[in-house]
Amino acid sequence: MTKWTPARYAALGAGCLAFALLAGCDDRSDFDVSQQIGPDPVLPEPQQPILADMKLAEVVGWQDGEMPSVPDGLRVTAYAEDLANPRSLYTLPNGDVLVVQARGPSGKPVSRPKDIIRGWIMSIAHGGGGEQKESNLITLLRDTNRDGEVDERHDLLTGLNSPFGIAWYDGTLYVAATDAILAYPYALGDTEITAQPSVLTPLPGGPINHHWTKDLALSPDGRYLYASVGSNSNVAERGLEAEKGRAAIWQVDRMTGASRIYASGLRNPNGLTFNPETGALWSVVNERDELGPNLVPDYMTSVKDGAFYGWPWSYFGSHVDERVHPKRPDMVEKAVVPDYALSSHVAPLGMTFTMNSALPEPYRNGAFVGEHGSWNRSSFTGYKVVYIPFENGAPSGKAQDVVTGFINGDQAHGRPVDVAIDGTGALIIADDAGNTVWRVAAADGSVTPEPVGTDEMVTGSVGGRAQGAATAAAPMDSRSTAGTGAPQSDGGAPAASADERLTGQEPAASSSGAGESPRPTQMEIAPAVLPEGTVQRGSEEQAD
Repeated sequence: MTKWTPARYAALGAGCLAFALLAGCDDRSDFDVSQQIGPDPVLPEPQQPILADMKLAEVVGWQDGEMPSVPDGLRVTAYAEDLANPRSLYTLPNGDVLVVQARGPSGKPVSRPKDIIRGWIMSIAHGGGGEQKESNLITLLRDTNRDGEVDERHDLLTGLNSPFGIAWYDGTLYVAATDAILAYPYALGDTEITAQPSVLTPLPGGPINHHWTKDLALSPDGRYLYASVGSNSNVAERGLEAEKGRAAIWQVDRMTGASRIYASGLRNPNGLTFNPETGALWSVVNERDELGPNLVPDYMTSVKDGAFYGWPWSYFGSHVDERVHPKRPDMVEKAVVPDYALSSHVAPLGMTFTMNSALPEPYRNGAFVGEHGSWNRSSFTGYKVVYIPFENGAPSGKAQDVVTGFINGDQAHGRPVDVAIDGTGALIIADDAGNTVWRVAAADGSVTPEPVGTDEMVTGSVGGRAQGAATAAAPMDSRSTAGTGAPQSDGGAPAASADERLTGQEPAASSSGAGESPRPTQMEIAPAVLPEGTVQRGSEEQAD
C-alpha cells in the first residue's frame, strides 16, 4: 500500500493545482449566479471542456472564538464540538438531539483517471489527511434545562457502515446505513443501545456506491419511511445497469419492509422532509457536473409519487444532456421541472421547515437549506445556510443568506450539511468539516413551550403527532412481502420497478403461472445485500 507522506501530498497537490488552473480558464466570472435562484433559472449553453472547472478550499477549522455569522435578531453558538464528521441531525420528541457522524465507505473502484484526482479533492475538501477520530457513530446530545446548551453527551451506536439518515417512531430507531435501513429497539430517554438491529430493507450499496448517503424521512401518518438513494455516477457513464434502484427516493413500509420506487431521475437527493402545510414530501438535489461552471443548478423540489425528474437524460425538464447514450426522448418528455433552483454546484445536503420553530417572525414560514459548497468551479458558491420563504405550501421569494462565514477567501472554516430544529425551536447545523454542531436561536432567547421533535415538525402540531395528518404516501398492496416482493398498485398490476422508472422499460411478464401478477424480487430491481451478522425483519435467520 502506498504511504501518503507530506511530500506525496505536495506533489499531488501541485499536479491538481495545475489541473485546476487549466480547467478554470472556461469559467464565466461575469455570470450572475443569483439568476439561477428561483423557479425559472437562467441556463447557459453547456460546455464540455477537457478538464472540468475546479477550485479547492483549504479546510482550516474554527479557532477559539471563531464562529459563523448571522443577521441581527439571531444568535449563534457552538452546540457540540469535537465531533467526527457530523452529517445529519434529528430531534427526538423529548428534545434529545441525535447527531450522525460518518465517513464514506472505502474501496470504490476507479473507472477513469480523473476519478483519482476527484477522490483526492473530495478528501481534502472534507478536511481529510492525517490521523482522524473514529467516525460512523450516532451521538445523543441532551439539553436537560432547555437553555440551549448540551448537558449530557452519549454515544448511542458505534461501528456503523457509513450511516446518514435517521428516524424514530413507536419505540424503534431507524438508521439508514449506506447499504440498509436498520431498526433498533429504543425507548426515549435511554442513553445506550445494546440490542442487535433487524434489517427493515437492504439498500443499493457497494462496490461502487458513488453517492453513499442515504437519507430518511417518516411519513406524517407514521406508516412509511422514505429513503434517498443517489446515483452511481455523474451521468450514467458506468452504464444503466449500475444505476438500478438509484437516483431515486424509495418508499418503505415501516412494518413489513416492502419497498417501491416512489420517484426517480433525482441524481443525488438528500434533506428529505415533509411540508407541514401540505403534507408533501420535499427534497434538495445535487445535480450533474462537467457541463461548465454555471450548469447544472442544484435544486429544492416537492417530490411527486411516480414522477421522473430527468436524470440522466435531461435537466430542468426538457434540457437534454447530449453526453448520455442512447437518447431517450420519451423519458425527456416525462421529466418534471423542479420547483426551485438554488444555483449551480452549491451542493445542498440538508433541508428543514420552520413553521413550528421559535425563530423570529421573518424565519417562521419557510425552509432552511444547508449548502455544503462547491469545489468544481473556479469561484466558490454555497458554503452557507440559506432561508427560502414559503407561502401556501410553495417557495415565495429569493433565498436569503442567513448563516455565513464558513469560508474566508480560499480557506474553509467549515461546511454545512444537515439542518434541523432542536427541542427548543432553534436551528441547528451539522458542520462536517468544522466538526461542530452550531445552534442559531432568536437573540431574545425565545423557545417553544414544549420540546418539538423532527417528525413532529411536519404535523403542524407542537408537542405531539397529529392524528390523520396528510401524507404523500400511496398505499402498498398487502401481497408484498418483507424485503423480497415488489409492491402492487391498487389495480393489481405491478408497481413500476426501478428499472422501469429509470429506463422506461415495461415490467417483465409473469413466469409464475396464470392468475399471479409479476412481482420481481427486490434484488432484481436494486442490487443490495444484507449487512453481515444482521437479521432481516420478519425472519429469524442470520444473514450469511
